Amino acid sequence: MNKICPLSVVDLCPDPTVPGSVANAQMNPKDMAFQAIERNMEEIAKVGDSIFYFAELGMQEIETSKLLVQVLRDIGYKVETGISGFATGFLATYGSGKPVIAVHTEYDALPRGSQTPGVVERRELVPGAPGHAEGHNTNAAVLVGAAFGIREAMNKHRIKGTVKLFGAPAEEQLVSRPFYVRDGYFKDVDTAFHVHVGDQLSVVYGLKSSALISVEYEFFGKSAHAGNNPWTGINAADAAKLMDTGWDVLRKHLPLTQRSHSVITDGGIQPNVVPDYAKIWWYFRDASAKSANDLFSKAKKMAQGACLMTGTTYKETVMAACWPNWDNRIVAEVVQSNIELVGMPKWSEEDQVLAKQVQKAARIKEVGLKTEVTPLTLAKQGGGSSDSGDITYVVPHARINFPANISGTEPHNWTAGIATATSIAHKGEVTGAKVLVGSMLDLMTKPEQLIKAKEWFDQELAEAGIVYTPLLPPETKPPLKLNLEEMEKYRDQLKKFYINVPIQFK
Repeated sequence: MNKICPLSVVDLCPDPTVPGSVANAQMNPKDMAFQAIERNMEEIAKVGDSIFYFAELGMQEIETSKLLVQVLRDIGYKVETGISGFATGFLATYGSGKPVIAVHTEYDALPRGSQTPGVVERRELVPGAPGHAEGHNTNAAVLVGAAFGIREAMNKHRIKGTVKLFGAPAEEQLVSRPFYVRDGYFKDVDTAFHVHVGDQLSVVYGLKSSALISVEYEFFGKSAHAGNNPWTGINAADAAKLMDTGWDVLRKHLPLTQRSHSVITDGGIQPNVVPDYAKIWWYFRDASAKSANDLFSKAKKMAQGACLMTGTTYKETVMAACWPNWDNRIVAEVVQSNIELVGMPKWSEEDQVLAKQVQKAARIKEVGLKTEVTPLTLAKQGGGSSDSGDITYVVPHARINFPANISGTEPHNWTAGIATATSIAHKGEVTGAKVLVGSMLDLMTKPEQLIKAKEWFDQELAEAGIVYTPLLPPETKPPLKLNLEEMEKYRDQLKKFYINVPIQFK
């Protein structure tokens, strides 16, 4: 009697013409993917460590993007580079048909974040250089590890569906993903995941960040000799300062949910020349897209007032704009089931010793690395932002936090760069890749979960009365020169630390 297999998303019937297909059918897809990830732990670590030493700032992730694109092509993905005009962004695709599962993450470093890994005291690789003082290098390693694991499971179990992997430049400047959404890259996606470094293995659902609009204001005046005839000049730097001061006066009348901050990036050349040009860069954050946009409207008036007081003119340029993150409960439940399946890494004594040394130096309780997974909880909305927010309003979404750093290190501080190219990071990367690939497989093979996620998504948006429209203006283009000068100061000095090893998944 012929064996009859039911029609389903997954065809587990062995094909006698395919070598090893009987053995493949006996191992379930998750176990196969997990084994593929474990087998390639060293290759995954090479990806994360290589990017750590590239230490590239947002929009300048040239070596990072090149490495990721090459590795993904080597393992069988079709890769489109330069999407939405981002030279260091990419879309890697594998498989065909429905469902379409997207994963996106960032890989940019931070200014002055250089730190020697595994060393508790401040020891820069290159003085003043950028570095991964949050650990975004590990995000990319998780992305690649899961990419290989899902490919193995899809191939050997003939799983139908499409995987889309997005490389997202300049998260620290909150730039790229709203462009991807605006330009239609998520139109056919059924669900999406974001992977991000942390000190725990966790997922939440609901609102957890602020909307943000990033704007540069340029003021134009007239130069003059500041000693001989300053009355003939028009001081552009004064306009920038007055805008800043005016906003500080207004701040006490703004909602408690707002967060607004600025830096004057160009305030003149030398004191005896009246500056004819100045530039101030603002972040306007609030709990909703509408309230962030209200702040932006007020800022326009501040700029206009500064010009009236000084006789200058101004130009505003929106650099980036994003909605708050809002994650899907059903997708989060799928992730949580995989978190509990995979569990925390098995930390060595050396891992725990390093963690406690870092905590001691930070003068906090020496508890070491976490050993228990975190329960699923409702998110708490905070003042931070991520450019991934827009994605969460166009497709059911969850963010997976994986444990590749130490409790007590402060993101955007050099201490967060101590662990992210050590065995702590390597074990956390493997754990994150497993949770991600397990969650992807559940949604690929259990279509009822995708239906429930979409129903929750539609209902919650309808009840909140939210209709998504991009905050990002349609004419805005990627700021391709962002961080260019700063990165070029250090790129050649950093090259001597590149590890330059072959990466070959098997």
